[in-house]
Amino acid sequence: MKKCFISGPYTNPDPAENSRKAILVADELLDKGVIPFIPHLNHFWHFLSPRGYEEWLAYDLEWLLACDCILRIPGESSGADKEVAFAIKHKIPVFTTVKGVLYFGGV
Repeated sequence: MKKCFISGPYTNPDPAENSRKAILVADELLDKGVIPFIPHLNHFWHFLSPRGYEEWLAYDLEWLLACDCILRIPGESSGADKEVAFAIKHKIPVFTTVKGVLYFGGV
């Protein structure tokens, strides 16, 4: 099964709503046989054990290396833009639609 990193806004305008959007996209992928990684869920870990922005980004990029592709969901985000640039640098396919991920995954 293909693994897909979900990349999109987190802080702006609302972390809870942005996390909800990422989870809904991940549900759609999981229902179709793609394994999603949702970095937005680090929100709950951060709640219990806060870490700096750069540490979370480094953590996410390590997981991105383990994924087959990245799905960039809509919205302004410098962090998500960094994740996409990292993916391109490491030749990890970047998609902007669930349909593209599913096609890539052979689903």
